[in-house]
Amino acid sequence: MTRIYYSDYGAVGDGVTDDFDAIIKAHAAANQSTDPNVTVCADEGAIYYISGANQAENDENGNSKSALIQTNTDWADAKFIIDDREVASRYTHIFRVESKHSVINMAVESQAVRKNQEKFTFGSATDFELQTALISLTDKTTMRYIREGPNQDNGSPQTDIFIIDKDGNIDMSTPVIWDFDAVTSLTVHPIDTVPLAISGGHFTTIANQAESKYNYYSRGISITRSNVVIDGLYHDITGELDHGAPYSGFLSISECANVTVRNCNLSAHKTYETIGSANVPVRMGTYDITVNNAIDVKFMNCRQLNDIHDTDLWGIFASNHSKNLLFDTVNFSRFDAHMGVHNAVIRNSILGHMGINLIGGGMFLLENSKVYGYSLINLREDYGSTWNGEIIVRDCEYTPRNGKPSNAVLISGRNSGHHNFGYTCYMPHKVSIDGLIIDDCNHPAEYSGPRLFGDFRHDKQNAKYAYEMTRELHIKNVTVKSGLELIF
Repeated sequence: MTRIYYSDYGAVGDGVTDDFDAIIKAHAAANQSTDPNVTVCADEGAIYYISGANQAENDENGNSKSALIQTNTDWADAKFIIDDREVASRYTHIFRVESKHSVINMAVESQAVRKNQEKFTFGSATDFELQTALISLTDKTTMRYIREGPNQDNGSPQTDIFIIDKDGNIDMSTPVIWDFDAVTSLTVHPIDTVPLAISGGHFTTIANQAESKYNYYSRGISITRSNVVIDGLYHDITGELDHGAPYSGFLSISECANVTVRNCNLSAHKTYETIGSANVPVRMGTYDITVNNAIDVKFMNCRQLNDIHDTDLWGIFASNHSKNLLFDTVNFSRFDAHMGVHNAVIRNSILGHMGINLIGGGMFLLENSKVYGYSLINLREDYGSTWNGEIIVRDCEYTPRNGKPSNAVLISGRNSGHHNFGYTCYMPHKVSIDGLIIDDCNHPAEYSGPRLFGDFRHDKQNAKYAYEMTRELHIKNVTVKSGLELIF
């Protein structure tokens, strides 16, 4: 196996010298190697300093500088200092993990794609060899997720992702979830069959000192290659002030499938306020992990370095347009599906002050876990409090607001019926609970007991937009520590 070290290309590793150019060159050399087992390695005990100013100098293609990872990488015990105090390109990740296969953007003929169809055929003859791939479709003429509230917006073009084999058969664990009367863009992302491994590394971000506005920083690791394992990474944050711009994820996983993040330690960011689109003050979402348009993404044995109950810190994790997400043995402040997830599992985990926030459908399983949010599961009202599927809870514990005086609500949400979210909204078709301890001992004086559902305030008589109610409940083995009864 060929090993390429950052020092081979001039990295000093003293924590002062900007080593970004050397890091870029080392990965570029590995990417050109004919050895299939070539590995880029950090030097033992090195501290690599990466400034933000260096990215002002474009690469040979005119793009902001970034280290392209296409081979196994071993950062071991090396430290990386990412200085965001003076950044020339806040949108450009330090590392980009990408496939050597080219992404194919196809010219699209008018064609219909139907929910749950089993086979996908391209509208015209293709000039590339079909292989297992992630397909991304968009219909920009149809808007979904039309947000309500302080961060209201006009929605997002209808998007769907799924996996096909070389014969065009759709993997039905990644079903088509929308009807497409038209496809305005179609992208093919070939799925690598050989895993790529990235291990180790202690990263410290010196936080930006920008104005507190929605100017997101992307200064971490972007992963768009399928079949990747991130193992043993550590990320902490220093230098946060009383103001700053938000982050879109130190780990940013998108347009790919089968990514595993394991044995990693990550950090939540301090929360800042700005004026939202409804012209009222809002707290800005800021993340260390984002998953967008991705399938089969797993977080295993991962934890948050700072306090998962600290309300000055925003929730660490957010996702959009994704399928088959897994938390297993995870200790994070939040799980959140903004613009939908199809199928998700949380097991053997602890969720802190921001709890579990869901929008989407399919099956959501919460098992052998502890939740300390306002509710056990929150169906986000800014997206219609919709879950088009089943919710299953097994052998869990729920402590509202980490034991602060609070009403206990198992499934919270709200949908007045007077806002068009771009889709029919659903309460979960079926709710199954078998084994739940509700620690509601510290409750307000007027508290009458934990509620299965919150006050959804749906105006059934005058509603302009449908909201489908839950059809089936299976509730057993629920223990309420206050001694009060669960209210259905």
